[in-house]
Amino acid sequence: MNSKTNQNISVGVDTGKFQLDIYIRPLDIFFTVKNDEKGIKDAVNSIKQYTPKRIVIEATGRLEMPFIMACAEANLPFVIANPIHIKRFAGAIGQRAKTDKLDAKLIAHYGEAIKPKLSTLKPSIMQAMSDLVSRRNQILGMQTMEKNRLQILPKDLAMTIKPILTAFKNQIEKIEAKIIKLIESCPDYQAKNIILQSMKGIGKIAAASIISNLPELGYINNKEASSLVGVAPMNKESGRFKGQRKIQGGRHQVRTVLYMAMMSAIQSNPVFKQTYQRLVAAGKPKKVAIIACIRKMVVTLNSMLRDGLFWDSVGRAKSSNLAIDAIVSC
Repeated sequence: MNSKTNQNISVGVDTGKFQLDIYIRPLDIFFTVKNDEKGIKDAVNSIKQYTPKRIVIEATGRLEMPFIMACAEANLPFVIANPIHIKRFAGAIGQRAKTDKLDAKLIAHYGEAIKPKLSTLKPSIMQAMSDLVSRRNQILGMQTMEKNRLQILPKDLAMTIKPILTAFKNQIEKIEAKIIKLIESCPDYQAKNIILQSMKGIGKIAAASIISNLPELGYINNKEASSLVGVAPMNKESGRFKGQRKIQGGRHQVRTVLYMAMMSAIQSNPVFKQTYQRLVAAGKPKKVAIIACIRKMVVTLNSMLRDGLFWDSVGRAKSSNLAIDAIVSC
């Protein structure tokens, strides 16, 4: 066992929908498990006996999250690697062949050679943030209903509503304070939060929703990002039938928050304001124009997180070494 622990053990995990391909370097151990609760438990138990320096898993979507949560619970050191970094590493070492085993081997080699910073992401915090954002949205909905009732009820009944509105306001403030505290508890979340909020229109709640409900952002391509949020128009065509392209699916919680963020952005952000006005002037319905702007926002945020860039006052992204250093471990 000592001979194993004295080595710089790096584990590469290639994630699939149905299986995890795992390579342990430099011991040249390869095995495959099902990407389900039992398979992940077996994988973690097998990996743990080698006391790895780092377990590197490529961020390909939420498929890796159950494994990451299991690693966090087992106190195993893990890295959620940016696929672009691994692809560039493959190019640098001249690897072109691609199989599940070779991919896992490449990821392990990347971990050993580059030694990426260990992730401080805590899946439990992500879930807590997601729950808090959901609860805030629920209270906001109830608050809106009570405000509407306040407008139509007799004045002598208004006093029964005002205390409820005060209670809602206090709860919303408490929830927002908890969200901020959770973000501040993790350097990786802080880095993402700073980049996200550098865009005018994205506030603390929108940033928290993206961090907790859209962790893939920055690791995927622009089309995938639009689809995940549910702002990519889908064709409806069959034979001679040509249906109107409509958005569907996606993560409604993020989309709802970004819709509200866009309402602010088209007032304060000159880039989105210009885009919105141009689309409306071209005859697009206002709601369609807003969704198009959200799609542009998602694509831009995806690029900003991917490249570690801030949004400047003229609507262009500018490089920041600080941002890149802070987010490289995500």
